[in-house]
Amino acid sequence: MAIVKRFLGQEVLDSRGNPTVAATCELASGAVGSASVPSGVSRGSAEALELRDGDPKRYAGLGCRRAASNVSGPISEAAAGTGFDQSGLDQLLVQLDGSEDKSRLGSNAVLAASLAFSRAVACEANLSLFSYFAGLLGQAPSHMPRPTINLFSGGKHAGGQVPVQDILVTTISASTVDEALAMTSDVYRAAVELVQRKYGERALVADEGGLAPAFPNVTSMLDDAVEAIERAQLRPGVDIALYVDVASSHFYESGLYQWDGHLVDSNEMIETEVNWLERYPIVSIEDGLAEEDWEHWPELRQGIGGRALVLGDDLLATNPGRIQRAIDLGAADALLLKANQVGTVSEALLAYTLARGAGWMVTFSARSGETEDSWLADLAVGWSGDQLKVGSIARSERLAKWNRLLAIERDTGLPMISWPVAKRVDS
Repeated sequence: MAIVKRFLGQEVLDSRGNPTVAATCELASGAVGSASVPSGVSRGSAEALELRDGDPKRYAGLGCRRAASNVSGPISEAAAGTGFDQSGLDQLLVQLDGSEDKSRLGSNAVLAASLAFSRAVACEANLSLFSYFAGLLGQAPSHMPRPTINLFSGGKHAGGQVPVQDILVTTISASTVDEALAMTSDVYRAAVELVQRKYGERALVADEGGLAPAFPNVTSMLDDAVEAIERAQLRPGVDIALYVDVASSHFYESGLYQWDGHLVDSNEMIETEVNWLERYPIVSIEDGLAEEDWEHWPELRQGIGGRALVLGDDLLATNPGRIQRAIDLGAADALLLKANQVGTVSEALLAYTLARGAGWMVTFSARSGETEDSWLADLAVGWSGDQLKVGSIARSERLAKWNRLLAIERDTGLPMISWPVAKRVDS
């Protein structure tokens, strides 16, 4: 048990210049840990809620002073002088909030406190943060996650010039994180040259560092990704594969999808995505249907399952209840894990073990509004994640995570997970 002395909260800025929350946890032993949390612009309706100040005269109402004061105030007051393990501290946070969606204290305050406690206890025990996270799981890390790198952006990350939110690249032939990042950097540089030549645009980047030229449609976006791989003198489907983050909820209304300028139904969306697999080296389709289109998700999985991951983000929201529903329906076979969707480290761990117990793969993910904190890389390694998705190989808040991953690889010598393979963890 680690005895908490106090928590301190602070409003800080994320990569979009919007406020978010940082927390510091001081233990009675003198150990200190701090953490800052991200914020997403592409959010599912089932996510835990951030607490914002709502003052239009300050940061357009997005201020987080109230959430930060909840860390320094009620959270600190309730925890001070008491000994906790991670589960106990997180239970206190959930009870203090008392709502189903973390709306009273704010998921931003709750997660910041939960992570700061993790760092402080790791410091007290003289453990690396990934080793501490591995201890919560009860298993030593077995491998490094495979990086997935944002190449092109659309949707809410880039002004909506095309409905698809992101096209990402991941290496197949690379055997180390170092090699994977070097290869994907080559593809990114080739894409910069392609954008300049084809669209006459400079390498201006979207929220997560992806390039965002004026693609005329989704097909051109995918074609350009394949061309960038080839221009980097790499082989599509052999050296490099594609991930597609469709983010369908954001162009879905009244049972129809606004797709490349016309309305289509769920069956047409499924047909489109199945056809992609015949033409492009796609290994993962994220949120291929809207978050409440539950009826058709099993059909999507039947259509593409086994050939590409059926990855749930908005569908699942790292929410154990929604994950269990998807398992029961056969609606997905992979979880996109975002800790701030659920609120505490322990709740994220429950989501993780549910997914693993069903034989799913797990991709650990950052958000569009990030900070320079690198705890996500430690979490992905500690819990033996299959993939890590933090954005592109540009922008320092993204590179902080990739650089941390490189440091862990150097220090541990862990092999990078081969592709594709699903690990099972008994919960």
